[in-house]
Amino acid sequence: MNANEIKEDMKVVGSDDQHVGTVDKVEDGQIKLTKGDSENGKHNFISVDLVELVDGNSVRLSSTAAEAKGQFKDNSAFGSL
Repeated sequence: MNANEIKEDMKVVGSDDQHVGTVDKVEDGQIKLTKGDSENGKHNFISVDLVELVDGNSVRLSSTAAEAKGQFKDNSAFGSL
């Protein structure tokens, strides 16, 4: 998987086909998800290492949506991303 294949506004889904979020951008090996699409109203970040496949307008993760959401990174560690 090439991180350059991941584009803004792609849907991110878990291996269980459940919605995780929508891509805002990719930077420094992290996928920044839009905050308007998050349950906590914040930008959440997940590692591109979790990406199994980029297919059409979707990014499929190797983990379930619940597992991915449990691994969201604290956005304060990413400064002004």
